[in-house]
Amino acid sequence: MNEQRSKPIIFLISAPSGAGKTTLCEMLKAEFGASLYTLVTATTRPMRPGEVEGQSYFFLTQDEFERRSAANGFLEYATVHDHSYGSPREPVFQALKKGQDVLLNVDVQGAASIRASLQQTPHAPPLVDIFIAPPSLDALRARLTGRGQDSAEVIAHRVRQATGEMTRWREFSYLVINDELQTAYDHLRAIVLAERVRIRK
Repeated sequence: MNEQRSKPIIFLISAPSGAGKTTLCEMLKAEFGASLYTLVTATTRPMRPGEVEGQSYFFLTQDEFERRSAANGFLEYATVHDHSYGSPREPVFQALKKGQDVLLNVDVQGAASIRASLQQTPHAPPLVDIFIAPPSLDALRARLTGRGQDSAEVIAHRVRQATGEMTRWREFSYLVINDELQTAYDHLRAIVLAERVRIRK
């Protein structure tokens, strides 16, 4: 009975843009600290003011990104608005080896790629995938508009994209509706705590 659980866990969180998954991930990171390693994504887009290499993103040239991709250096990668984004493989498995759980914040397409990648990985760690959804598309549109960061055209595109993404919630193990932030976080936190004490047979 003194044995610890055999394998650390990958917690994969996905959502349409504007559903609040990044805020919820930051809340998890703040509470669970070093026991929950948060993966930093790699990108080829330019660094923005206030961003920090290795904390905001790993900033790579397109050539370096393509070399890493060809060498199977990413669990998943995609091109978004003419820039490449990827989830580096090595830091994930380094953290798992240290006994840390890993938190991945990816889009729906990336989630599917990570599932497929782990299925081909010998002795893959447990994967707990969680879909964060807004209460409605109207609420999502209001949140995107309220940010004041995007044009009406971009917002319309993101809402159309979210319409398709929200039909894929059944691909995930858990569904959390982010209607009220603290309630959504309580549900997400409960999933992490329950999975950490789950008996895997």
